[in-house]
Amino acid sequence: MMKKTWKTLGLMAFCSAIVIAGPSDVKADVISGPGLSYGSYLVTVDSDKVTISKDEEGTEALMTASKGTSFEVMEDMGGGLVKVKVNDTYGYLPLNGNATVTETDEETLTALEQKNKAEEAAAVDLRQSIANYGLQFVGGRYAYGGTDPHTGVDCSGFTRYVMQHAAGITISRSSGGQAAQGKAISADQMRPGDLIFYSRGRSINHVAMYIGNGQVVHASTYSTGIKTSPWNYRTPVKIVNILGD
Repeated sequence: MMKKTWKTLGLMAFCSAIVIAGPSDVKADVISGPGLSYGSYLVTVDSDKVTISKDEEGTEALMTASKGTSFEVMEDMGGGLVKVKVNDTYGYLPLNGNATVTETDEETLTALEQKNKAEEAAAVDLRQSIANYGLQFVGGRYAYGGTDPHTGVDCSGFTRYVMQHAAGITISRSSGGQAAQGKAISADQMRPGDLIFYSRGRSINHVAMYIGNGQVVHASTYSTGIKTSPWNYRTPVKIVNILGD
């Protein structure tokens, strides 16, 4: 395991708070200070949701962590911000009012890493199963206003049907309504099961489901029916993570 690196803040600001009694909770404002260049730490989310960012400035979200989730602390950035390990990458989590830092041990960290990997694998499996479910309807009939790909379906009817039957998630009937749900993400964040929206003028008029490898499946037109296409065969205006993972 890599050695933890901690930024050292002024002794005067923290001298009254440098008390570590493992494995008791360490408050957010006392994890920094002289002498804390050792040990292993977990941060556990206390609020309902907290955004972990890709950068220290918080300009781009990496993920949304829910209450009770824990991450290994890699570095104290100061100012109530910690760098945490998120699967195979790193992110920055704001502590104040959001989470508690706890001193822990190697065994606990190993168990957490195994748990996170298992959850990540399960999420990948779910997303791929959603994509595969949608792909079984390729060649099906397009029908404006249709809601069932077995008999004929339009673009938003198709994505609604797939989400409901493959993931147990009910979403809006219209493409515009679906675009307002979930969490907007960037192209480099999209995974199978995410929805991609296209527009004509200012209005969203089409939706497709990303299936991986740069492809989408969608109920396209009367002449083509349900088909696959490159995800950017038209210029997307929005990409949404409906699953919330």
